[in-house]
Amino acid sequence: MNIEPYQTKFLGAILDLGLRAWTPVFASIERELAPELYQTFYPDGWRVSQAQAITSVCAAAVSGEMAVWVSLPHGVPVGFVAAKLDPPTQMGEVYMVAVDPDCQGRGMGSALITHALGWLSSQGMGVAMVETGGDPGHEPARRTYEKLGFGLWPTARYFKRL
Repeated sequence: MNIEPYQTKFLGAILDLGLRAWTPVFASIERELAPELYQTFYPDGWRVSQAQAITSVCAAAVSGEMAVWVSLPHGVPVGFVAAKLDPPTQMGEVYMVAVDPDCQGRGMGSALITHALGWLSSQGMGVAMVETGGDPGHEPARRTYEKLGFGLWPTARYFKRL
């Protein structure tokens, strides 16, 4: 599998695949959250928010604040992973991962995450973490992380609209 560092020419393809990859996730979030909370979190719709998040991650890669790699099996981006370092705690984070829905279930997400973990280790990080949702839409992500040896730290996050 061809995994290369992010280049700005990949942004459009990454935005497209990312939004398609997160469509079922955000549908699940919308089902799980109270409507007024969902509207508070995504007043302009989740696609706008997620496109901004992806664009910010890619900008952070260009500035060197984060590392992003792209899976290019046939020269076209079909997945990406972002990772960042926290040297004071020696903890690296797999910050964002997405794989084109047409390419999911073939180990691409695992390969991207494994690539990021190798980089985190090479940068002196002693621990890697990844955060994901507990809703049904995030189940495939949780399975991937567990398959790669991540252990769950149970947390609870509650929201109340004021």
